Amino acid sequence: MNIKQRLIVMNFLEFFVWGSWLISLGGYMFTFPGDLCERGGLVGATYGTMGIASLFMPALIGIIADRFMNAEKVLGICHLMGAAALYWASTIKNVNLIYAAMLLNSCFFMPTIALNNTVSYSILTQYSLDVQKIFPPIRVWGTVGFIVAMWGVDLFSWTKSPNQFLLAAVAGVAMGIYSLSMPACKPARATKGSSFVEMFGLDAFVLFKQPKMAIFFLFAMLLGAALQITNAFGQPFLNDFTTAYKGTFAVDHPSLLISLSQVSETLFILAIPFFLKRFGIKKVMLISMLAWVLRFGLFGIGNPAHGLIFLVLSMIVYGMAFDFFNISGSLFVEKEADKKVRASAQGLFMLMTNGLGAIMGGWAAGKVVDHYTTNIAGACSGVKDWPSIWFSFAAYALMLAIIFPIVFRYKHETKGMQQVRH
Repeated sequence: MNIKQRLIVMNFLEFFVWGSWLISLGGYMFTFPGDLCERGGLVGATYGTMGIASLFMPALIGIIADRFMNAEKVLGICHLMGAAALYWASTIKNVNLIYAAMLLNSCFFMPTIALNNTVSYSILTQYSLDVQKIFPPIRVWGTVGFIVAMWGVDLFSWTKSPNQFLLAAVAGVAMGIYSLSMPACKPARATKGSSFVEMFGLDAFVLFKQPKMAIFFLFAMLLGAALQITNAFGQPFLNDFTTAYKGTFAVDHPSLLISLSQVSETLFILAIPFFLKRFGIKKVMLISMLAWVLRFGLFGIGNPAHGLIFLVLSMIVYGMAFDFFNISGSLFVEKEADKKVRASAQGLFMLMTNGLGAIMGGWAAGKVVDHYTTNIAGACSGVKDWPSIWFSFAAYALMLAIIFPIVFRYKHETKGMQQVRH
């Protein structure tokens, strides 16, 4: 295989691991016995483990990859450790222990998202290839891997089964071994003579001295909160239609319906180079925020029967909502950060989005879901007012879309397709 094909396989496996459980975990947790009126909070907190891990692990792993060990080796070791945690999750019978297992898994898996980008960027650079042009089509195959994993879990009826974790564990082992075979991505900086700030990767925080970067990272955190909402509650939302819409496609195959989001993602990834060069990061981020408004709002008015079209449209706009923020943001950080701190800067981006953002999003979303879960005469019915839930989230995204263009100062010059820094 040539180097592009090898990177395609790596990105495919990276997101196959995640797709095996990320969307179906929330629905699976609602199948355990116990108080369903507090289950939303537990589900939100469990998805928030990705945020807790992202507060320190991506930055820490980024430091190791920057200074002490080849990045591809660190990537492989993290996946092997994460696979062990996923196997443990498959054996758990108590819903409360799922939190501990997913926290452990998150500590090893979450750094691999940024590290996968770092390894890809490093190898493409070694081969003198244009990162912004070549990487998005490669990254598309990561989304394909995510989709294939979702379809497998759905078609084998594992969405409410611990087998989803076994599938992820096997894929994690395969990814770990494969990563170790990738071309060497040597540490960029030697440790001898380094200052304390440099040694611990704190020099990446120098980016906050730039007003545009400080604001960018703040809104990256706020958009990271939006991302966790449908990850955690998209499938429980569709599962709650089971009684009224039994036999419909959305009820029988919720993961297949949700996978349309990832299909859309593959298409919008390919559009990123054009949109970034034509409109710049400011407008691309604003488009993402408006897409989140539609994502949530369409969920609020959709249902598996006459409202199916709204659910499908929600899946379609997800590609724009996710890619125009996550992938474009990563490329923006790669462009703005000095090469000496790029791995740490990617870790910082992860800290803000899948770290602080995920914690805030998981906690707040869980509280909103529990708030709109009906109590009758002091007893929990488990019935949720989903339209109110989704419209609350849509209002949040709309607020971000109104504020962002006012405070983020970054001029885009279309001539020569160059962005002017201030």
